[in-house]
Amino acid sequence: MKNCQILSGFFNFLKITNSLCKKMSSPAPKSPEQSVKSKKYDRQLRLWGDHGQKNLENAKICLINATALGTEILKSLVLPGIGLFTIVDGEKICEEDIGSNFFLEVDTLGSSRAQIATQCLLELNPDVRGDYIDETPEHVMSHTQDFFNNFTVVIATALSEKTLIPLSKLLWEANIPLIVCRSIGFLGYIRLQVKEHTVIESHPDSENPDLRLGQPWDALKEHLDQIDVPNLDKKTRSHTPALVILYYFLKKYREEHNGLLPKTRLEKLEIKKMIEESIPSDEHGLNLLEENYKEAIHYVNTAVTPLKIPSNIQEILEDESCVNLTQNSNPFWIMCAALRELVQTDGALPLRGSLPDMASDTNSYVALQQIYQKQAQVHAEIVYRRADQIARNLGLGQDAIIENDVKLFCKHAAELHVMRTSCIADEYEKTNVDLSSYLEDSDSLMFYYIMFRGLERFISEFNAYPGQFDDQVEPDVLKLKGILSKLLNEWGCSHALRDERVHEVCRYGGAELHSVSAVLGGCAAHEVIKLITHQYKPLNNTFICDVISSNTATFCL
Repeated sequence: MKNCQILSGFFNFLKITNSLCKKMSSPAPKSPEQSVKSKKYDRQLRLWGDHGQKNLENAKICLINATALGTEILKSLVLPGIGLFTIVDGEKICEEDIGSNFFLEVDTLGSSRAQIATQCLLELNPDVRGDYIDETPEHVMSHTQDFFNNFTVVIATALSEKTLIPLSKLLWEANIPLIVCRSIGFLGYIRLQVKEHTVIESHPDSENPDLRLGQPWDALKEHLDQIDVPNLDKKTRSHTPALVILYYFLKKYREEHNGLLPKTRLEKLEIKKMIEESIPSDEHGLNLLEENYKEAIHYVNTAVTPLKIPSNIQEILEDESCVNLTQNSNPFWIMCAALRELVQTDGALPLRGSLPDMASDTNSYVALQQIYQKQAQVHAEIVYRRADQIARNLGLGQDAIIENDVKLFCKHAAELHVMRTSCIADEYEKTNVDLSSYLEDSDSLMFYYIMFRGLERFISEFNAYPGQFDDQVEPDVLKLKGILSKLLNEWGCSHALRDERVHEVCRYGGAELHSVSAVLGGCAAHEVIKLITHQYKPLNNTFICDVISSNTATFCL
C-alpha cells in the first residue's frame, strides 16, 4: 500500500512538472518544411547538390541489351531519378535470362526482354520515364544512324567485337560517352570511352583552405589590422578566430624578415613558436592553450603559402581548346579563357570565398566570412563579364554563359579536370599494344582484360559464348586458346595465359551471376552519374573485377 502511494505521488509530481514546463517554455521554432523531392533524394543531394540532381533529371540514357548487368546498371540510375531511359534489345526472354536476372519472372518466358525489363524498372521510381526498342543494336545502327545522338550516355552490355567497333566510332564522332560492360561468372569489366569530359567539382579527398593571409586584399587587411591581438582581454581573446591570431604573428614575422613569407619547414616552425610563446600562463605557470590558438598553430602549414597555380590547372588554361575558341566551344572552355585572363592579371585563381570551421564567437566569424565572400563575388563578377564578352565576340547568344555557373566555376577553379580517353575502336584495331609492363606480375588482372578481348572475338566468330553448350566445352577451350594466342601475337606479347584461366572462362559458358552483376552494375552506374553531373573524376578508362580474389584494378589503355 505504501509503495502504491509513493508511485501515485511520483506520477502526480511528473504531471505537475510537465504542466509547468509547458507554461514556462515557448514552443521551439519549426524547421522549414522539406520539399517532397528533398525528402526523397536527401542523401544523394548531399553528394552532388541540387544542380547535380537537375542534370540527372535531364539525362537521357540508352541501354543496349537488358542483361542482368544492364538492368542492374539502370536500376542504380532509375532510383536516384534519371530523366529518361531507352532499352535497345531484340532478344526474347529465355530460361538463362530468368535464371540470372531477378527482374524477369518465369511467366515472361518468350516475351520481349526489352519490354519486360522496362516495365519492371519503371516500377522503381514514378519520376522516371522509360521506353524500349525491340530491335537488335545492329539493326538500329544500320537503319537510324543518328538514333544515339539524342542520348546523354550510352551503356552497352554483352556486345560482340564486330558490333562494338562501329558503335564506338559512331559515338566517338558525336562526343557521346560510351560505357561498355560485361559480366561473366566471377569476372567483370567496365570500359569508358569519352572524347572529352570536363569536371568543375571534382571533390578532392583533401583540400587546403584558400585564406591568402600572405596576400591580403584591402578589405581583409583593414579588418585584421584593427585587431590588437596582444592587448585583447581574456574573454575576447578566447573567441578571436584563429586566422586573426595567425595573421598578427605572420605580420610580425614578416617585419623581422624583410617582408618575406615563411617557405621552409623551419621558417614555419618559427611562427608556431612565436604563437606558443604568446600563450598566457595560469597562476601555476602552465600555458592556457585555448582552442583558437591550437587552430592558429595548425593553420600555419596550410594558410601561409605563396600564391601558385597548380600544374594541372595551368595545363587546362594552356589547352588548345582554351586558347583557340570557336562557336562550337562549350561554356566550360569559354569560362576557362576568361579565367586565364584573370590569372595573367592577378597571378592567382579566384578566391574560393569559404572559411573552414574554427573556434570563434558568431559575430567575429561572420564578419570574417563576409569579407571572404564579398571578395569571391568580385572575382566571379570579373570572370563572368569577361566570359560573357568572349561569348558575344564568338557570335553566341546572350544566355550562352550563365552567371550562377560562373560563380560555381570560380569557387571550384582549383578542382577543374579535363579527361580524354582513347577510342575503343582504335584500341581494338591497333596492333602495337604494349602490355608488357602490366604482365610482369603473373597475378595482374590485365590477363583478364586479354581474356575479355578474346571472349568478344570468340563471340564475333562463332556467335556463341565459349562453353555455352555442354558438349562443346573442351573444343571451345582449344578455340579460345587459339584466339588468345593470335591476339597476343598481334600485340607482340610473349606472355602466355594460364590454362586454368582459359578453362575457367569456358566453364562459365557465358553465364551471369546476378550478385556479381549487382556489384559491377553499381560501379558502372556510379561512373554514369559522374559523367551526367560533371562531378567527381570518372575512371580512366578500364576497370577489371575479379570476385574470386576480391581484387579490382584500373588501367589506362
